[in-house]
Amino acid sequence: MSRPREFDVDRALHQSMEVFWTKGFKSTSFEDLTRTTRVKKQSLYCVFEDKRDLFLKSLALYREQSISMLEELASQEMPPLKKLEAIRDATLCQGNETIRRGCLMVNSTLEFGACDDEVNREVEMMFAKVEQILEKVIRNGQEQQFITTQHTSKELAAYLNNALLGAKILEKSGATRERIDTVLRTSFAMLEP
Repeated sequence: MSRPREFDVDRALHQSMEVFWTKGFKSTSFEDLTRTTRVKKQSLYCVFEDKRDLFLKSLALYREQSISMLEELASQEMPPLKKLEAIRDATLCQGNETIRRGCLMVNSTLEFGACDDEVNREVEMMFAKVEQILEKVIRNGQEQQFITTQHTSKELAAYLNNALLGAKILEKSGATRERIDTVLRTSFAMLEP
């Protein structure tokens, strides 16, 4: 008979995600994970195969949480441009402590490049879903004549998603909020009719 789990798996996964987000996959040791979660290595191995499995599940958790937050913002009753601004603000960190963490998906892309299919699959799922959310808001804005129709909603969503990803890289590199806002102000101005 196996012993019952003595820790909250969801909580440990969330805590592990925070460690990976702060340090990256390669710089995170199993000691970092056990210290943060306060779960013994063997207990973590009983639930997660290894550090990589824990990392992939952390990426999935980050994706699910991020998409849920963006879908909630997109469903609110407000003008389309205000929705896009709310999405912009939610995707960028607000405080000094977290500003250098950037986005876990962007960080993972920069760390792994194109050499890891499983990581790339998680990243691509996240970016595709964000683009779908943006496209829906933009299409609605075009129908209401609040957003330009010089480009299709898909083209504008791809452009805006790319601008937000670039802003996340600027954020991770320590750029000031003013510099990031200047870049994004230009991107948002291109949406106006």
